[in-house]
Parts: sequence; C-alpha cells; structure tokens
Amino acid sequence: MTPLNVLFICSQNQWRSPTAEKVWHKTEGISARSAGTSRRARKRLSVKDIRWADLIFVMEEKHKSRMRADFRDEIQYKELYVLDIPDDYQYMDPELIEIIKEKTEPIIFKLESEN
Repeated sequence: MTPLNVLFICSQNQWRSPTAEKVWHKTEGISARSAGTSRRARKRLSVKDIRWADLIFVMEEKHKSRMRADFRDEIQYKELYVLDIPDDYQYMDPELIEIIKEKTEPIIFKLESEN
C-alpha cells in the first residue's frame, strides 16, 4: 500500500507545520513533511515538496496565496486545505496538537480510505 503523502505549510516552518508533521509522522499509511513559505523558513517550500504531496494543509490563507503566487502550476491539481490556525502556538503545544488533529483527521482519513 502506498502511503498518503501529506505536506504541512506555515511561514517559518518553526512551530505549526513541524508540530503537524510530528503529529502524523508515525501514523501507518501516512507520510508527513513540513515546510515554510518564508525565505527565512527553517525548511523552505520547494517544487519537489509540492510534487511529492498528495494532500497539502496550510495554516493560514496567506500561505495559500503565497503558494499560488510562487507555485501556481504545481498546485493546480493538488488537494489544498486552509486550517485557519493562527501563529499563536509554540512547537508541540498541547492545544495546537488538539487543533491540528481536530481539523486534519477527517480529511486525512477520508482520503486515506479512498486510496
């Protein structure tokens, strides 16, 4: 069985998207990565990341807009969801983990069952 490749995006790839990656990285049938849209991101989003992903979650609408501006052709046929999670949390904050699970589980499990 091929894993569902899930990419999480925030600005700096410092707190939100690495937390989401960590939450999902040991789930059977899921392969998770994270990246940031900023030039100063810890791991900057690349074309390779986008091509790898079956499903992309961005933390805020501004991340989707940045991806549209920088990678319009690459994201054209990708499943992309805005989670509306503000930059108010530290890495692995228990509240952030709960929000990530609550917002991503229904989508991930639905797509995983379709695979």
